[in-house]
Amino acid sequence: MTDHIRNFCIIAHVDHGKSTLADRLLQLTGAISERDMTAQVLDSMDLEREKGVTIKASAVRMYYSAADGQKYELNLIDTPGHVDFGYEVSRALKACEGAVLVVDATQGIEAQTLANLYQALDADLAIIPVINKIDLPSARPDEVAEDAGSLLGVPPESVLRVSAKEGLNVEQILEAIVRRVPPPKDADEAPLRALVFDSHYDSYKGVIAYIRVFEGSFKAADVLHLFATGADMKPVEIGIFAPGMKPVQALGSGEVGYIATGFKTVHECRVGDTITRASAPAADPLPGYRTPKPMVFAGIYPVDADDHADLRESLEKLQLNDASLTFQPETSQALGFGFRAGFLGLFHMEIIQERIEREYNLDVLFTAPSVEYEVVQHDGTVLTVDSPANLPNEGLIAEVREPWMTIEIITPTDYYGPIMDLVTKRRGIFKKQEYPAPHRVQLDYEIPLSEIIVDFFDDLKSRTKGYASLDYQFLEYRADKLQKLEILVNGEPVDALAAIVHERDAYHKGQRLITKLKELIPRQLFDVAVQASAGGRIISRANVKATRKDVLAKCYGGDITRKKKLLEKQKKGKRRLKMVGNVEIPQEAFMAVLQLGDE
Repeated sequence: MTDHIRNFCIIAHVDHGKSTLADRLLQLTGAISERDMTAQVLDSMDLEREKGVTIKASAVRMYYSAADGQKYELNLIDTPGHVDFGYEVSRALKACEGAVLVVDATQGIEAQTLANLYQALDADLAIIPVINKIDLPSARPDEVAEDAGSLLGVPPESVLRVSAKEGLNVEQILEAIVRRVPPPKDADEAPLRALVFDSHYDSYKGVIAYIRVFEGSFKAADVLHLFATGADMKPVEIGIFAPGMKPVQALGSGEVGYIATGFKTVHECRVGDTITRASAPAADPLPGYRTPKPMVFAGIYPVDADDHADLRESLEKLQLNDASLTFQPETSQALGFGFRAGFLGLFHMEIIQERIEREYNLDVLFTAPSVEYEVVQHDGTVLTVDSPANLPNEGLIAEVREPWMTIEIITPTDYYGPIMDLVTKRRGIFKKQEYPAPHRVQLDYEIPLSEIIVDFFDDLKSRTKGYASLDYQFLEYRADKLQKLEILVNGEPVDALAAIVHERDAYHKGQRLITKLKELIPRQLFDVAVQASAGGRIISRANVKATRKDVLAKCYGGDITRKKKLLEKQKKGKRRLKMVGNVEIPQEAFMAVLQLGDE
């Protein structure tokens, strides 16, 4: 019977106390002994603890004796907390019947809170609003309760007020989950359908799939089948999270647990896939499965060319755990051999970069991130281009389409002007505004992805003193006047410095980049010309002056012709040197492309 099961998740904006609340619930229900208790138990990666963001979803089973004398099985499915992992959040929500909506009493409702809330409402979940951090001196619980109440259409008094850090009123949340979250439907007799809402790689048991059983039941000995990949497997073991992995004999409808599949890569068992029994399969999979699509692309190169094989190995190992990371080999004249990698977003890229440097001890250089463009040629063929270096010749291109996003910015009304200014400068189009609370405004825009991937978020935070929050979704590909901005050093194009820019920005960006490169490229024994070209013509140029060797030092006294003869000789030598000389471009130059903000 499923009457005593409750499946729920916690949704919140980054840093609103989601992981701390999960810790308190685990402590209260005795799922973790005091001895094993650490802060943020469910965030197992160091990076998650440092950045205060849950990167991987996880699940845990707790047993709670409620006030009505019954014992309930509560399955908490922890969701990732950043906008880049929106698809994983949607799968985790699908695995629940209820959601605890956590709002920080000092910050109020933010963009991510709203985005996740709308996803939860779409998935038809029972929402339990909770205001956290009421112990802080700057907390405004009454005001925030008013906002949350009006957003959900419930009286403000019904919003629970807790302090997860102090453990204040946390028991009320467990009671509310038991009372307000509906039990899963009892469907043990139906054909098996279980949703994979996350997976990770274990070096002994292969891929561990985190599953929620919707219909049917299965035992450890059954042969199972995956819909999307078409693979069959006999589980190595099945079990539940308590919070460590604990093997069990069988899992029934409504339960949350794991299957150790024995698969060698996460690609064979993707998030969102449906598992059924191979001998009596279900007619169709659970809806909503899609393959995560990378949005941001960057080149990854080892600083030391000898590390190329180690870099490949580290990327392969990261890919075992993270199916949304894609990479393929590429070469660059300036940087040598490396890889072109695709990421879900800029935060995802930052996480991968830190993991390569920390876990595998490699020094790597990431090139400026770019997005995937669709290029329509005159003969009608459509190419997808994720690196400016691969853009075909201008004469062949009919049009270039770039990805556009819809973004939601939630901010106090005082910062309306600075945000308008920021977004319009970056080719954003204003769509609509709403007021979720008296002093907060939600602004909806459409904006090209290439304009928000580098420093948009930092700029937004600094213009609003950290109060604004951002959420974004992919909208469509749109054609625009885009062209390739190339940098030539000594007449040679440097592929790693190329970028695809809008026609109206090409001149300013080219000029700013040349000014920066002039300072960064070290002086050689000959003059070095640094040029920017766009649309088939040179738009900016600077010379890096030669360092002079004092050839006249030994030439004192005598006729002026002696000096002239020596200088002529030096001039010829410099001309010859310029033909064979190689200009070393320092690493900072590649980073300069990233810092081309609106100075």
